[in-house]
Amino acid sequence: MATGSVVQPRRSRFPRSKSVIPIIVVTMVAVLFITLSPGVSRVYAASVFGALRAPGEPAFVAGHRGDRSNAPENTLPALQAALDSSLAFVETDVQLSKDGVPVLIHDESVDRTTNGKGAVDTLTLKQLKKLDAGKWYAPRFAGTRIPTLDEFLEVFAAAEALAADKKVLMELKGFWPKENVQTVVELIEARGVEGRVTLASFDYTTLMNIEKVGPSFPRVIITRELPGDPVGLATHFGAIAILTSADGLREHPAAVEEMHEAGLGLLLYTLNSEERWGEALALGVDGIITDKPSTLDKWLAETAPGT
Repeated sequence: MATGSVVQPRRSRFPRSKSVIPIIVVTMVAVLFITLSPGVSRVYAASVFGALRAPGEPAFVAGHRGDRSNAPENTLPALQAALDSSLAFVETDVQLSKDGVPVLIHDESVDRTTNGKGAVDTLTLKQLKKLDAGKWYAPRFAGTRIPTLDEFLEVFAAAEALAADKKVLMELKGFWPKENVQTVVELIEARGVEGRVTLASFDYTTLMNIEKVGPSFPRVIITRELPGDPVGLATHFGAIAILTSADGLREHPAAVEEMHEAGLGLLLYTLNSEERWGEALALGVDGIITDKPSTLDKWLAETAPGT
C-alpha cells in the first residue's frame, strides 16, 4: 500500500453531479478534507478490502442486492442467503419512505418488485409494509415484505457477531440531505456495526454529506463512466474507491493501476459471466458486484492458481 504524502489530484473535468453544486464549494470542502485528514483514504482502502489486488488475484465478491439468484432482491431472505455464504460483502440499496424511514429497495418505484404501484417516496412505511415483495419472484416467497434498514442491520449484526469478516456495501440512492444521512449513520451505530459498513453513492453532494455527519465511514463513488483522472475524483471527495461499469473500465484500463498507486480501490458492477469475471481479474480489480455470487465464488475457487 502506498504511503507518504497525500496524492494531489491532477486537473480534470469530473462528470456532472445530479445535484447542482457551485464548484468553489466543492473545491473548498475537498481541500479541507485533504488538509485535515491526510492519508485517510489510503488507510481505509486496504483495511476495508483486505488488500489491493494485483492482476490475476481473486477480487472480493459482493452479492448484488443480496443473493438475488436464490431469493427476491433486497429482501431479508436474499440478504440472509448472502450473509450465510462465504461472500465477503453483501450489497444493498437504501431509499426513504414518504415519512422518512430508510428502506431497502433498488427502483424509484415499487412497481417491478412488489404487487403495488407508485414511487417509494410517495408511500409511507405502513403502506410499503403492506406490499408483497416476494410473490413475483416465486410462490414460496409470497408475503415477503420490503425490509427497513434497521431490520436488515439487526440481521447483519447477528451475522457479524458470528463471522467478523462480513461487510456491507450500502448504496444511498439519489440525493440525501444531511439530516437523512444522519438517520442512516445513527441506525448503523446503534447496531454497533459501523466498522463493517461502507457507504456509496452516485451523487456527489450525498458523498459530501456522509463525510460531514459520518466522517469515519469509508465512502465509495459510483459512476458509470470513469473520468480521465479517477485518482483526482476519488481524492476530491475523500473516497476509498470508485465503483464503475465494465464498459467504463474497458475505455480506461490504466485506471486500476493508477488507483492502486494512490492506495485506492477499483470495483466493478454488475458482472454475471465467466468471460467478464476473467477480464476483471486480469486487470486486478479489487471487487466484483454480481447477481450470481455463489457461482462466482465457486468459479474463483476453481480457477485460483494452484487448484
